[in-house]
Amino acid sequence: MPAVSRRDFYEQLLHGCIIPTAQQGLEQVWLLLLICLGCRVLWRLGLPSYVKHLSTVAGGFYSLYHFFQLQMVWVVLLSLLCYLVLFLCRHSSNRGVFLSVTIVIYLLMGEMHMVDTVTWHKMRGAQMIVAMKAVSLGFDLDRGVVPIIPSPVEFMGYIYFVGTVIFGPWMSFRSYLQAVESRKLSFSWFRKVAVSLLMCLLCLVVSTCVAPYLFPYFIPVYGDRLLRKWLRAYESALSFHFSNYFVGFLSEVTATLSGAGFTEEKENLKWDLTVSRPLNVEFPRSMVEVVTSWNQPMSRWLHSYVFKNAQNLGTFSAVIVTYAASALLHGLSFHLAAVLLSLGFITYVEHVLRRRLSVIFNACILSRRCSPGCIHLHKTNLWVRGVNLFFGALSIFHLTYLGSLFDVDTDDVTEEQGYGMSHTVYMWSELSWASHWVTFGCWVFYRLIG
Repeated sequence: MPAVSRRDFYEQLLHGCIIPTAQQGLEQVWLLLLICLGCRVLWRLGLPSYVKHLSTVAGGFYSLYHFFQLQMVWVVLLSLLCYLVLFLCRHSSNRGVFLSVTIVIYLLMGEMHMVDTVTWHKMRGAQMIVAMKAVSLGFDLDRGVVPIIPSPVEFMGYIYFVGTVIFGPWMSFRSYLQAVESRKLSFSWFRKVAVSLLMCLLCLVVSTCVAPYLFPYFIPVYGDRLLRKWLRAYESALSFHFSNYFVGFLSEVTATLSGAGFTEEKENLKWDLTVSRPLNVEFPRSMVEVVTSWNQPMSRWLHSYVFKNAQNLGTFSAVIVTYAASALLHGLSFHLAAVLLSLGFITYVEHVLRRRLSVIFNACILSRRCSPGCIHLHKTNLWVRGVNLFFGALSIFHLTYLGSLFDVDTDDVTEEQGYGMSHTVYMWSELSWASHWVTFGCWVFYRLIG
């Protein structure tokens, strides 16, 4: 095959991938965006509350049918089951626990092929949002954050809120009620929607058209077989990262377009919903920063409703329970469970090691950035920056290793069904299980300096 010149490659990439990918992305979501905008405008008409709730249920139902057709019945069944449990346990103070157990049983039954694997995995994003909303509502009722059980139409309006029903993000029941109250249309609202949509399309293009060709064409790096393996792993990880950012920015668009995702200070309204922070992931301070910046609403949900409730088991156990819950919500694919549980060990070891080192050296080298008024003696010294850069580079190493499982050359059917154990073992064996060995070495070092 004759070599392709760089100019020809860029032209082919532009006309053969970038433009078609952006067009297909818009074609897939334009109807959802139109429904979100329609509901937003409808709520500005001063309609009764129950009509607003019914309209978002109708919009959510139509959106589910548009994306999933009759397969949406599994999402509807889960939502009905959640409200039934909530109603039956209305006098209990453990509604969050009962809802959690019910959802776990339902998801496990689905994963154990109550439904065919491809169909179930197509629905898991929407099911995840339903599960997170129902569990958070249950615990908020137990804690008194939500004073009374919502009516059926309020509950279904929350579950099927058109701005979050397909792509997320998770939002609290209180945020939903604020959204349907509908703040006025403004330039800052429109600007937030436009910027998030632009970032969404950019991330889609990078994931599909740029990341798979990063080193062969954009950054031509050549080396031995081991180096090529790690470069290939980084390409796969980067493509996967940007596909996540695409969904994150798209969820910002749909939620904001529907009137959610703002903070209000006195009379100052800010449309500031942030789902993912790509720079904190691609150039991280720590793996702890990575997992909190990957999907911020989900990170808050896991911390508030899983980690806090599991803290009486001990910090390490609570961390593992949190990542296990995340794995269940994402679907019991072996590779996802392997990645998330590995993340649990990596973040825990990194956190305790850096905490111990910060005490020994009295320096700002914790996993999270210190507040300006922290008590550490060494804050911005050159060696402190060097230590933080080292751990940042180590995080990129871990991300490359973990992301290598999401191979860009895998066919769509395999990706929908989930990678099996053999794929996971093979890909990590190719990289000599390096991340796990490094994590084990960090744990040994932490124990030695204790």
